[in-house]
Amino acid sequence: MNKCIFMNNLTTRKYRWVGWVMIGIGLGFVLGLVGCRPGGGGGGGGHQMPPPPGVTVAAVEQRELMEWQELTGRTAPVEFVEIRPRVSGYVERVAFESGQVVKKGDVLFLIDARWHRADLDRREAELTSATIRAENAEKEMRRNVQLLAGKALSREEAEAREARFQEAKAALLAAEASRNVTRLDLEHTEVRAPISGRVSRALVTAGNYVSGQAGGATLLTTLVSVDPIHVYVDMDENAFLRYQALSGAGKLPANAEGRVPAELQLADETAFPHHGYVESLDNRVDPQSGSIVLRALFANPGGRILPGLFARLRLPAGPKAPVLLVEETAIGTDQAQKFVLSLTSSNTAGYRPVTLGPLVGEKRVVRSGVEAGDKIIVNGIARIRPGMPVSPEEAKGASGKAPAPSQP
Repeated sequence: MNKCIFMNNLTTRKYRWVGWVMIGIGLGFVLGLVGCRPGGGGGGGGHQMPPPPGVTVAAVEQRELMEWQELTGRTAPVEFVEIRPRVSGYVERVAFESGQVVKKGDVLFLIDARWHRADLDRREAELTSATIRAENAEKEMRRNVQLLAGKALSREEAEAREARFQEAKAALLAAEASRNVTRLDLEHTEVRAPISGRVSRALVTAGNYVSGQAGGATLLTTLVSVDPIHVYVDMDENAFLRYQALSGAGKLPANAEGRVPAELQLADETAFPHHGYVESLDNRVDPQSGSIVLRALFANPGGRILPGLFARLRLPAGPKAPVLLVEETAIGTDQAQKFVLSLTSSNTAGYRPVTLGPLVGEKRVVRSGVEAGDKIIVNGIARIRPGMPVSPEEAKGASGKAPAPSQP
């Protein structure tokens, strides 16, 4: 019995000792956490708060410029021709290289002309024979007056001679027309470029028979004009109505010819170096897509712009007016909301939801949410949260002076 009591007391002391050890470990852990806090430890050896992160700030700029709307489309030639023969025969020679720029009237294909030349000779002979018959019939008819006066010719014979002359004259006209048609056929054995432009590859090579029958003529190649060139874009209803309202109110800029200017950017370009004008709008809105086709015209002297290229077209969206601009790097996205972080008077980051406009160079038009002169954080916004203290630094080149108006 005493032995059992002794063992129980020993077990109780053991568990008490283990408990005190665990409590000591817990207190040490808590004290360690307190000591790790900024300023949590006493004396000069405690940890200090990290300095606020450095950021670059720039003032919101105000410029007077013309806003543009951007549309996407495709380039297309002003003129497009399918080259087909007008006469049938065997191709004798292809007289161009694929992709060559040709002038109007240049020979592209030669069709074997021997049969057409022989046919022309036959038609020339028929014309000569018809000419002789017509001349003889005319001579006989002119003698009718004398013969009738001397009663050497009956009235019926005189009328028959006059009829033969009219028939001979008609046969002469028919022979002349046949000769002219045959001569045209001979000329058409030289297939010439109807316009100046860039020719495609030859779809038919030498030695092949081609048909010149109307409705079934063989396609030989295609030819597109080079300079100028069209750009076709689909303008949605809202953009069209806005464009129409501005145009009707005379608020759109115009060039010397009174046309609305347009600018073009290709896929490998960062700016809009090509300048042209709006040529026309279609006469109806497509009910399926809710858009209307706009066509612009651009000079293409070097032929760099080929038909079918993807193109971005920029049109004026109104007259010149003051707008606010911020750096594109200053804009953040919070789900569907665009925002910027402003610098407050206490050097903390302030959250500003904004409404954006088009891109102008490396800056973005801001329609609402900021004021001219506001300091905006333009670098490092990914690591800044609203309300955080920051250490601001002015962006290089930033100044309080208003920049000179740009001419987009």
